Amino acid sequence: MEIRPIKDDVDHDAALRKIERLWGAREGSVESDRLEVLVALVEAYERAHFPIDLPDPIEAITFRLEQQGVDAKALVGVIGSRSRVYEVLRGDRPLTLAMIRRLHNRFHIPAEVLIRPTRRRARKAA
Repeated sequence: MEIRPIKDDVDHDAALRKIERLWGAREGSVESDRLEVLVALVEAYERAHFPIDLPDPIEAITFRLEQQGVDAKALVGVIGSRSRVYEVLRGDRPLTLAMIRRLHNRFHIPAEVLIRPTRRRARKAA
């Protein structure tokens, strides 16, 4: 099986079909090595051609709270008082650098997500 660069959607589809055929290959086998190379090529192609935008900071915070099975009360002390938490979640108040640091440290939300402007604040400004 020849492995070639993925240059277009046809190559991408062909690589995905090859991955399906190789899936479950025995670790350390030639097929397993081919699978690993194909997956790397597909991931690189998809990163370049199908980029995924970072989520809105408020959406990322609420999603992480849901993942951990907690509600907005868990943000009290991290963002500030209860009223400050709800101001931030409503989009009435932006995240400060100190809030971003604490959210990153406590909830492991990537800082690059938290520093983005929120969609709610962008809509209000428009």
